[in-house]
Amino acid sequence: MTPTIAQVALPVPLHKTFDYRIANEMPVVGGRVRVPFGKQYKVGIVTALTDTSEFPLEQIKPINAVLDTAPLWRPSLYKVLNWASRYYQYPLGDALATVMPGHLRKGKPAIREHEKQWSLTEAGRDQPLTGLTRAPKQARVLQLLRAGAMNHSDVLEQEVTAPTLKTLEEKGWISASTDKPTDPWQRRYEVIEDKPTLNHEQAMAVATINANPEFGCYLIEGVTGSGKTEVYLNLLEPVLKRGQQALILVPEIGLTPQTINRFKRRFNVPVEVLHSGLNDTERLNAWLAARDNDAAIIIGTRSALFSPCKSLGIIIVDEEHDASYKQQDSFRYHARDLAVMRGHEENIPVILGSATPSLESLHNATTGKYHHLTLTKRAGNAVKAKHGVLDIRGLYLEAGLSAPLIAEMRKHLNDGNQVMLFLNRRGYAPALMCHECGWLAECKRCDAYYTLHQQSGELRCHHCGSQRPIPHQCGSCGSTQLISVGVGTEQLESQLTTLFPEYKTIRIDRDNTRRKGALENYLNAIHNKEYQILIGTQMLAKGHHFPDVTLVALVDVDSALFSNDFRAPERLAQLFVQVAGRAGRASKPGYVLLQTHHPEHALLQSLTHQGYDSFARAALQERKQAQLPPYSFFALIRAEGHQSEMVEQFLYQARTVLDASPIENDECAVMGPAPAPLHRRSGRYRWQLIFQAPNRRILQQRLSIALPAIRQLPLSKKVRWSLDIEPQDMS
Repeated sequence: MTPTIAQVALPVPLHKTFDYRIANEMPVVGGRVRVPFGKQYKVGIVTALTDTSEFPLEQIKPINAVLDTAPLWRPSLYKVLNWASRYYQYPLGDALATVMPGHLRKGKPAIREHEKQWSLTEAGRDQPLTGLTRAPKQARVLQLLRAGAMNHSDVLEQEVTAPTLKTLEEKGWISASTDKPTDPWQRRYEVIEDKPTLNHEQAMAVATINANPEFGCYLIEGVTGSGKTEVYLNLLEPVLKRGQQALILVPEIGLTPQTINRFKRRFNVPVEVLHSGLNDTERLNAWLAARDNDAAIIIGTRSALFSPCKSLGIIIVDEEHDASYKQQDSFRYHARDLAVMRGHEENIPVILGSATPSLESLHNATTGKYHHLTLTKRAGNAVKAKHGVLDIRGLYLEAGLSAPLIAEMRKHLNDGNQVMLFLNRRGYAPALMCHECGWLAECKRCDAYYTLHQQSGELRCHHCGSQRPIPHQCGSCGSTQLISVGVGTEQLESQLTTLFPEYKTIRIDRDNTRRKGALENYLNAIHNKEYQILIGTQMLAKGHHFPDVTLVALVDVDSALFSNDFRAPERLAQLFVQVAGRAGRASKPGYVLLQTHHPEHALLQSLTHQGYDSFARAALQERKQAQLPPYSFFALIRAEGHQSEMVEQFLYQARTVLDASPIENDECAVMGPAPAPLHRRSGRYRWQLIFQAPNRRILQQRLSIALPAIRQLPLSKKVRWSLDIEPQDMS
């Protein structure tokens, strides 16, 4: 019997599908349709075709347009998306919309717009560059294209503007084509770079994984600089040889340029990139290239996990411990965990790599769920960096720098090396204070102080984004004696320019890398030794290879030693090891210095003397005794509103519902409600409730029973609330 009804998941915050009458064209399950919804039209995904509905056929609105003749996702990935929607308790329509490129959400056709390619014409090849001294950008384009045709986006990344290209095209010196390459990449696949010889541990890891091309999850724990990327490259070789695709996840956009270059240098195959820095057209083209098997290697941040690869052969999650793999709003999925799920459905190996594996992954390795492979030796001639702790109690600090650290920096700089300072605090100073009465400039919308940004001449709240000019007088007593409190990366940069005028300083943080291509240009300049002193936040701590950095200093980690988040010690330990791993990565010996007022702290002692492995074993034992994750599972209900009492009352009602829906003797616990660590943000009061269960099955069962009742609570419509399954950030 021909189906007459399509069940459609729409991007609305409702845990249900909607019935629509099939009008003319037959839709497909997993494909898009445009349908009327209220007074507007929405694009949704067909989840089922049927001939029955709880409503009379004449009352059911017809589908306005069928947008796809084939499903957007292959069955295995579509199954993972459906599972993720159920597990993270997020509406299916919203979840599917979240993982779609923007153009597809708007109903545009799923057809790839092939990028313009520029090449020299005969007249352009004959044009002497010496005649273009007054048009250096035009000369640059001609020089670039003499090496061969280039994509439009690649030319623009070379600091060339579109008007320059248009001028050269009008002169008849360059021409554009948009022809799709007819030759599939599998025919021209080859390894184009000489491979370094693997050491014994690397070779064993590659052989172990390549021995079984079917599903298995492998945790590669390799010390920083042990050559994990080289292992990844060797793992890709047989996959690409079979004509299959590889999906590589990295935690941040900042790591994609160097990762792309490593893979492009090794393999003559098309590489596509997916991250938040792309515009909608670029994202759609990359997404469709993966779907049509026009891309052999797909590299991207967490959302790249949902690339609809036609023939996927391997998934690699680099820096698997990184918290940025967890989406913090809307569809709160964990890309690492879903990567393992996708690998299982696709029946392909999944590789999780890190120098500092998450305690969850280590637990899975020790219980036999994951295969555990270790790389204990640094690649090539690199030796492990030495560690030192600087006790700065009682010492005079210049913008957070002690005299012993300044002396050590001078020694390394005089030897012709680079120095890296790590400070995870943007801006000039974390607060502005009145020297007369102690008043502090506080954000009016948050329980937080304004951060002073000297260069832009403003105070900024890093929680709600509000900003205001730097005041000239105290807001309490009217005094003009306003001073900065604490040190940020801006102040550090200013001080270092004064202390070391003969050396160039570069600061890399979110404030000065917003412009497209800025980070890549800075990293290239560092590799070319244009800068000798590097200042960075977490952005610089991950995965970057700086062969000439011999000294790494952590300027201030004391605030992280005393946090109310049970994951804080793990995060600090990972950060310490990752930052320390930037030193001595080539043949030069490295030195890591840690400034602290608490040199005797147990965590610092453990890390500097026994290393991350010893810390992780002890931390897992503590978690087990306290029955914290990974030995139990959390769900966090966050709620916020303009009236604190109403928010608190809603969570008390939610707690009552959770307590009233037990199943068997399930050893669950409900904690709270309690004010969030940052109680007021953006003018809203924030409370939270923690639900703890001994395993995932019971967590899901209890929530599935309780959530429909919680959604029916009258106060649930009057406050803003969300559910976070297995939260990584408890704030």
